[in-house]
Amino acid sequence: MTETRTQPAPSCMDEFDPHSQTVEQALANIQALCRPVTGSERVLLRDALNRVLARDVLAALDVPPERNAAMDGYAFAGSDLGTGGEPRFRVVGQSLAGHPYPGTVRSGECVRIMTGAVVPEGADTVVMQERVSVEGDQVTLLADTQAGDNVRLPGQDVKRGDVVLAAGRRVNAADLGLLASQGIAEVDVRRRPVVAYFSTGDELCGIGQPLGPGQIYDSNRHTLYALLRRLDVEIRDLGVIPDQPEAILQAFQEARDMADMVITTGGVSVGDADFVKQTLENLGRIDFWKIAMKPGRPLAFGSLGKAVFFGLPGNPVSTMATFILFVRPALQQLMGMAPAAPLTVRARCENRLRKVPGRTDYQRGILSRDAHGELVVGTTGLQGSHVLSSMSRANAFIVIPREAGDVEAGEMVEVMPLEGHL
Repeated sequence: MTETRTQPAPSCMDEFDPHSQTVEQALANIQALCRPVTGSERVLLRDALNRVLARDVLAALDVPPERNAAMDGYAFAGSDLGTGGEPRFRVVGQSLAGHPYPGTVRSGECVRIMTGAVVPEGADTVVMQERVSVEGDQVTLLADTQAGDNVRLPGQDVKRGDVVLAAGRRVNAADLGLLASQGIAEVDVRRRPVVAYFSTGDELCGIGQPLGPGQIYDSNRHTLYALLRRLDVEIRDLGVIPDQPEAILQAFQEARDMADMVITTGGVSVGDADFVKQTLENLGRIDFWKIAMKPGRPLAFGSLGKAVFFGLPGNPVSTMATFILFVRPALQQLMGMAPAAPLTVRARCENRLRKVPGRTDYQRGILSRDAHGELVVGTTGLQGSHVLSSMSRANAFIVIPREAGDVEAGEMVEVMPLEGHL
């Protein structure tokens, strides 16, 4: 009789499994299955901040709309520069921002002009005021000036009909100003994805409730809330769900029916209550993975109805690491954005770091500059996935490649800043 071997479920307690997915493989699998939410709405310009554009925004006019001065100075015809000697001009008027000179500048004439003011007919060059000598109504150029200097041309910034901002862009402060420069009062943005999340476990207790024997306060829901607030999503916190089959089933059904993404923490490792995994498998399509990373080995990913599902590990640092690396780019896709690879920099490591080959390590670190201006990074200390205080102190992950071993003090390492993530 042939013995049948089954693949064990993921566990935080396992050592390296050679069949684990790499971080890159897991990301590719997730990104292949995530699609932007449907639906859009029209919002006022200021309400568009941090929203994702549903359609391209086209320029309705040129920016700038007319030729204007880039400097305070004097406007004249560039053809007068070839007359020899120090060119002299007679001041015939002025052009101010919002109050253009109404006439035509003729040969030998100039107008006093201010930054942003319309360059009048007959003029095509502006000399800055520091490069002239003024006596009465006579202006003499004291330095070399080229025809066309210091004049902004119509459409130099944006041309009518150009795509000002493309669909899928998350609107930032500069974008608001750019849209305002076009006189645009409203834009179409994508519907916000709805994200429902909850924690599971009899050992978890909500803030404000007395701790019972063996209980701890649930921190994961609060860190998830903060991480989700960084994104353009609607948040539904369903609280702490006890280890009871009926409660688990109700929570998953409620989350499935309201959300575009469902996130849970805990309950995806060997030793957790069987009905958690069974409920997931009965209601949706769920893959349980081991990922060759630390912290955050086990990850459940799949779908519940129309919602994308993530079951994150329960240890708080693992929850945050897997959210940043996997959930965040998936949400960007749901929002209609192209997921962006995390920014990394190279820095000199100030400490010796222990590392076992086989997994990509994301060790918590503090990135700074030394007295010479060089980027350096130091460890926050204990790196256990339960040590949430280390995440609070960190401003970066020290990313140690999968096949690398220990890092010696003084070595250059890859660092992923956490600004914008936490």
